[in-house]
Amino acid sequence: MSIDFDPTVHAAIATSESSRFGGIFQRLNQSMQHAQVVQSTAAALREDLQVDRVVLYYFYRQWEGQVTFDYAQLYLEGRIRAIKDIDTASIEPCLRDFLRYMDVRANLVVPILPEGKLWGLLVAHHCQQPKAWTPAEIDRMRIGAEKLATASSIRGK
Repeated sequence: MSIDFDPTVHAAIATSESSRFGGIFQRLNQSMQHAQVVQSTAAALREDLQVDRVVLYYFYRQWEGQVTFDYAQLYLEGRIRAIKDIDTASIEPCLRDFLRYMDVRANLVVPILPEGKLWGLLVAHHCQQPKAWTPAEIDRMRIGAEKLATASSIRGK
């Protein structure tokens, strides 16, 4: 029995496999870049603001998640929300319950708006006591959100 070797067929197969693996590696690389940008930004903000955690909420589909459409529209328009004390703030009871469940006492929420679209929310949680957010702290969070919004790993998603 003999097997004929056709270089054009084998070259086409190799090119197809190379292209498929190239796409996989490109997506993996983008994912790693995305994680590094998010982690470094969150860590720097957490240390700078002296808060317990900085988290990123992002929407994987239009408006899906815990943010209602009305609130999403406000964040799309650039809303920044600083809550000094969830116990005394004028907020929805469900939000107060959610924040209590996460042991949050004060939080700061800034939208991430790549190319004018609401991609997600950058949120700082302070857990031990109320926190009066200063204009400088709010500005640092806004700058962090802008940094994330311009990152190629987020703009390309």
